[in-house]
Amino acid sequence: MIVPGALTGKVAVVTGASRGIGRGVALALADQGATVYVTGRTVTPGVAPLPGTVGETAAEVDRRGGKGLAVQVDHADDAQVAALFKQVQREQGRLDLLVNNAIALPASMTDRVGFWEKPLANWEMIDVGLRSNFTAAWHAAQIMVPQGTGLIVALSGYVGVTYTYDVIFGTCKAATDRMARDMAIELKAHNVASLSLWQGFTYTERAQENLKTVPGMASQLNSAVGSSVEFPGRVIAALAADPDIIKRTGGTFINAELAQDYDVTDIDGRTIPSLRAERGAPIWTPV
Repeated sequence: MIVPGALTGKVAVVTGASRGIGRGVALALADQGATVYVTGRTVTPGVAPLPGTVGETAAEVDRRGGKGLAVQVDHADDAQVAALFKQVQREQGRLDLLVNNAIALPASMTDRVGFWEKPLANWEMIDVGLRSNFTAAWHAAQIMVPQGTGLIVALSGYVGVTYTYDVIFGTCKAATDRMARDMAIELKAHNVASLSLWQGFTYTERAQENLKTVPGMASQLNSAVGSSVEFPGRVIAALAADPDIIKRTGGTFINAELAQDYDVTDIDGRTIPSLRAERGAPIWTPV
């Protein structure tokens, strides 16, 4: 449920928010009044293969009722990540929410060939997608633990237990779920929550391109199960506003199921279905 102002005064960092799910999360948080640091590499329109820049997302956050702050960050560069969190601490004095969304997605990830036929360089999904999650959470925890509150959300998916596209992609997401759980064990005593969320098919800019170019993808997708890029953000906004969020810490959750718990629908009013029966169930429950 959208509650204007529910996140007023709350400070969030959303990584990889130039476009895609990260952008959608930033906008959903804006709808409830949050201050959102929008990170990503793209600052100049037209430079990247897909549309979107950190500045454009931040400006839209402002228009939607939040406060958007664009910060160019390459999440493969530890120094840039450290500078980001120092900026948040200096400017806001607090951090309430980290959404780890950034991931490198090589073009060949969706190629229907064996892993041995893809470049070894595709390991970058682990570098920016898993290691980058840890690095951002490491910095976020140093702000959240002293203040005794906070939420770290890792974006994952059914791919964590069901083969989808690529060996490295599945490995990254399975590890993401486990890392979020183990962080929760160490953070719980400090009232800081950590959890991972499974997305279903989301109509990102890249996904829409894949529907046109990846053989067989369009025919395999029931359009009724796909969500807008803002749907995951609506769920995250509900989690961030939940005073009892610590009860969920350590769990891996299916977005569509949490949406029902929090009375959240997609931007067009649709109820997004859970694909638990078709694609698998999360392993980790709250700690």
